[in-house]
Amino acid sequence: MNGLLDRFLRYAKIETGAKEDSETYPSTECQLDLCRLLKDELTKIGAADVEMSDKGIVTATVPATAKKEVPTIAWFAHVDTSPEFSGKDVNPIIHRDYDGKDIVLPNFKERVIRVAETPELKQVKGKTVITADGTTLLGADDKSGVAVIMTVAEHLLKNPNIPHGPIRICFTCDEEVGHGVDHVDVEQIGATVGYTLDGESEGIIDTETFSADQAIVTVTGINTHPAEGKGKMVNAIRILSDFISRMPWQWLSPESTDKRDGFLHPYILEGGVPEASVKILLRDFDSALLAPKAELLGQIAATLEAEHPKCKINVEIKEQYRNMAEGLKKEPRAVAKAQEAMKAVGVKPKLNIIRGGTDGSRLTEKGLPTPNLSTGMHNFHSPLEWACLEEMETAVKVLIELAKAWSKD
Repeated sequence: MNGLLDRFLRYAKIETGAKEDSETYPSTECQLDLCRLLKDELTKIGAADVEMSDKGIVTATVPATAKKEVPTIAWFAHVDTSPEFSGKDVNPIIHRDYDGKDIVLPNFKERVIRVAETPELKQVKGKTVITADGTTLLGADDKSGVAVIMTVAEHLLKNPNIPHGPIRICFTCDEEVGHGVDHVDVEQIGATVGYTLDGESEGIIDTETFSADQAIVTVTGINTHPAEGKGKMVNAIRILSDFISRMPWQWLSPESTDKRDGFLHPYILEGGVPEASVKILLRDFDSALLAPKAELLGQIAATLEAEHPKCKINVEIKEQYRNMAEGLKKEPRAVAKAQEAMKAVGVKPKLNIIRGGTDGSRLTEKGLPTPNLSTGMHNFHSPLEWACLEEMETAVKVLIELAKAWSKD
C-alpha cells in the first residue's frame, strides 16, 4: 500500500477542474495533463493495450492470468474535479492518527470540518485523514478512485499468481459536467460488467442513482433606459426571479428532500434586463416522474407569460442520465460479485441509493451494467472535502478480491 498515498497526493496536485458549457471535450485542457501522466504510468508498470484517445480517454488492459476463460470486467474512474470550487494549487494536508475532533483547515481557518456535521468522521478516529488546506477542494472525487485502480493494476501485474480474467481500465474526463462517457465505446471496452470507483464510505455499493434531466429557462424581456421605462421596460431579471420563487422549494428542493424524494434545483443564474436564464436540475429515482416536474416548469412559464404579455419564456429540457437500477437487474452478478469481494476482506457490504449520478449511470444505459464502489472520499465538491487513507486501502483490497471472484465463473 506504500504507493497508494503517494499516488493520490501526486494526482491531487494536478489541476483538472471541468468547465460547464464548454464546446470542447475535455472541457478544460488541464485534464489532459493527468491523462498523459496516467498513460505513461500504465505503460511503465507493464499494462497492455495502453491508449489515450484524441478526447483524452485513457484505456489499458491487465491481461488475464486465470487458466480458463472468464468474463472481462472493467474499472472506471474520472480525472476531472468539480467546477463548483477551485482545484488549482491543491495543498493536501495529512492528518495521521486523527484525533476525532473538528478539523480546522490551516489556510482558511473559518472553514472547519465539524464532527457534528460530518458523522463519518466518527468512524475514522485513529486513522489517516487527508484534507486540502481550506483554499481549494481536495480532488478525492475522483482521484481516490484513480489512485486505487492504478495501485491495484500495478499489484496484479507484479503478481501473476493471482488468478483473474482480463481487466479493462478506463479513465474518463468531464464526469462532473455530465459528459464523462460521451466518448467511451462500450464495445471497444469489451467487458461483461463495469465498476466505477467513485463512491464514499467503506463498504458501499451504489446500485441506484437518480434519473436526471436539466432545464434551461430563458426569459426574454425588453430593455430601455430606466428613466423612460414606464410601459416599455420588461425586466427579464425580475420575471426570472419570480419564476424561481414559484418553484415549490418547501417540498421539491434539495433543502427539503432526502432518501428517495426527487427535486428541482436552480443552480446557475445569469443575465440582465433584456435576457436572463437559469439552469435547473430535475431529479427523481423514478424516471417517469421527471416529466411532471418539467410540466410544472412549463406551467410556471405560461402563467408568467400571461402576466407579462411582452416577455417570452422558453423552457428547454435536456436528458442527462437514467437510474442504473433497471440495467443492473439484467446482470445480477455485477452486484453479487462486489458483495462477495467485500465480504472476503471483512467488510459488510451496504447496498445504497445515491442522490446523484456517476459514469456508471450512463454506462449501464449504454448496455454495460456498472455499479459504483466506495473509495473513501467525503464532502466532495467542497473545500471541506476529505478522504481516509485506510478506506482507500480497503478499496484496493476489494478490487483484488473482485478480480479473483470473477475468475471463479
